[in-house]
Amino acid sequence: MNKLPSLVILGTGWSSYSLLRSVKTSLYRVIVISPRNHFLFTPLLASTTVGTLEFRSIIEPIRNFVFEHANDLHLSSATSVDFAKQTVMCQSSLSPDIQYPVEYDKLVIGVGALPSTFGVPGVHEHCFFLKEITDARAIRSRLLDNFEKSLEPSISETERSRLKHVDDLARLYKDFGAPVKVTLIESRKILGSFDQRLQAYAEKKLRQRENFTMVKAFVTEVKQDCVILNDGTSISCGLVVWSTGQILTNNCLNIISDPSKNSFAIGDCGDIIDMPLPFTAQVAEREGRYLAERLNCLAKGKEVKPFQFKSMGCWLYIGGYEGLSDLPDFKLKGFPSWFLWRSAYLTRLAAGA
Repeated sequence: MNKLPSLVILGTGWSSYSLLRSVKTSLYRVIVISPRNHFLFTPLLASTTVGTLEFRSIIEPIRNFVFEHANDLHLSSATSVDFAKQTVMCQSSLSPDIQYPVEYDKLVIGVGALPSTFGVPGVHEHCFFLKEITDARAIRSRLLDNFEKSLEPSISETERSRLKHVDDLARLYKDFGAPVKVTLIESRKILGSFDQRLQAYAEKKLRQRENFTMVKAFVTEVKQDCVILNDGTSISCGLVVWSTGQILTNNCLNIISDPSKNSFAIGDCGDIIDMPLPFTAQVAEREGRYLAERLNCLAKGKEVKPFQFKSMGCWLYIGGYEGLSDLPDFKLKGFPSWFLWRSAYLTRLAAGA
């Protein structure tokens, strides 16, 4: 029996998980390298910070996937890649002093991307990010501490997830004696990827919220107890959530810098030349499915057409059982949109994403 070529996947996010579910294990020995042993349903991550959803309800263990060998899931970080030798150097997440190489025939990099700090002083020292379950746990813990101290949370910078976070936060704390004050700081229009009418609707609804303020400004510095804006204004805070480099690939998702064409980059960490795409789960999942199809065809000596992306539209929950749906054929807002958003995501969760 011929030995199967090894397909090494770095990361367990939307793109990597989509690839993992779609690639044929009869054609490849699949090896996953990631410091995280689960897939995270990020569209609902913000809701876990305030207890609307529990952490375990939005994760799917990667070991549910049937690996050829039990040790084909490596709880490690990839520290370097040697394209010439087709080797990934790994560092164990459980025992950091252990480093070891993993060889590959095909390599897929799907490790995501970190939020940009834009060089703003104090962001790393005083801000919370929202990318992982550990981030959500830390934010929830700080929120509880801040409630006891009656401090004033402030939420900073872009990414649509912040709006879901803002609403859940204000809703859960509204019945307590010390009201939670929420400030949304944005340098441009909110929800820039949505239809202008839906943008205006969302802004109107958010401005109607009690103890909620929207500020159009740049953050120039973050301190332990306040945020400094570009006009010199200082906003007191007890919590700042900051939610704001890629690998160049061709339109077949091959990494440009690797002449062997045996390595690929998908999801937020990949940037397709001449095809700018948003950092969304929809794009990452579609890239993962496309690459699985391409790898399956390559194993059979076939080729597939270059990757193309056609948006299925955008959904957003803005709180109060209201949402926005910006779909190719129609626009929707209010309760019907929230119902559509909720139904779609709960269906995906039940189906294992």
